[in-house]
Amino acid sequence: MTAQAGSVVGRRQIAAKIVPFAIVALAGMAVRMPVVRAHPLPALLLFLWIVADTLMLSLVARSSGKPEHSAILAVLAGASFTVWLGSPPGIRGTLLEMPILVLAMATVVLGHVAWATARASRLVTRAGIDRKERWVAAASEFFPPALVRLAVAEMTVLHMALFRWGGPADVPVDARAFGYHKHLTPMCATLLILSAIEIAVYHLLLGHWSRTATIVMFVLSDVGFVYLVGLIKSFRFRPVLLTPEGVRVRAGFLIDQLVPLDAIAAIEGAFTGDEVRDATTLNAALLAWPNIMLRLGRPLPRRSFLKKRGPFVRVAFRLDDPEEFTRLLEWRLGLRV
Repeated sequence: MTAQAGSVVGRRQIAAKIVPFAIVALAGMAVRMPVVRAHPLPALLLFLWIVADTLMLSLVARSSGKPEHSAILAVLAGASFTVWLGSPPGIRGTLLEMPILVLAMATVVLGHVAWATARASRLVTRAGIDRKERWVAAASEFFPPALVRLAVAEMTVLHMALFRWGGPADVPVDARAFGYHKHLTPMCATLLILSAIEIAVYHLLLGHWSRTATIVMFVLSDVGFVYLVGLIKSFRFRPVLLTPEGVRVRAGFLIDQLVPLDAIAAIEGAFTGDEVRDATTLNAALLAWPNIMLRLGRPLPRRSFLKKRGPFVRVAFRLDDPEEFTRLLEWRLGLRV
């Protein structure tokens, strides 16, 4: 029952994030229909009402309680900006002929910017938080947090793929790193070679058929290849970490999960396939069978970018040097006792 309830909540949260974009996009297409040209004012007011109402309902659906005033102001500012940006020239001209409505929309946007600036200035100077997290939190005051996280992820992948070709891995000063990329190197190299061959073949075949299709495929395939390079390089630059707080299980950009020391009940090197494939197991081993499993004394929430999933009670992953990791973790757990 708990898993079913969590699944229902997860689907509702996904719907609350996706459906508003679809509704706003459909409304933006509707105001461009020929019939709207004869009735621009009703179309403008209807477009503004649909966008504001949709975004507000999405905020209510995603909030566990009563939304904060800052969130409501941000939604209204986002609706005003969306209507201005998404309106065709005829609708925008009608809007400019209504100075009261323009003033109200501008006041909402400026109010949101002023409020967000005040909150962001406090977040940037807050101590005890990583610098990157501070700036992400500050940017989330101005823009939707999901959009900010997506932009940060995009820039991180591109920076990893294009600019990081050497140097040490991302390891804090108080952490011990354990790699897992050696067993992935042959498979990743093969995957890159096959992707390069596939891109070349696509370009040659489509070049004789359609220039437009060739350009589109060039953009999609080359961007995808860059992302693939960034992902493969992230396996070396983002190892598994043993920190004073616990084990930070990482798999490149795909997984980053902290397992506190006080939640670890046992360390095992032998386990069954049913345990690895179980829904309550976080399997962080990539393209290989795991060689370490951490059994937890309590369930931990699972971090997931795409959807909300249930908690896990086991963590399985593969390391290049599992014996050293097991020895050091057992020593840390002995100190804890």
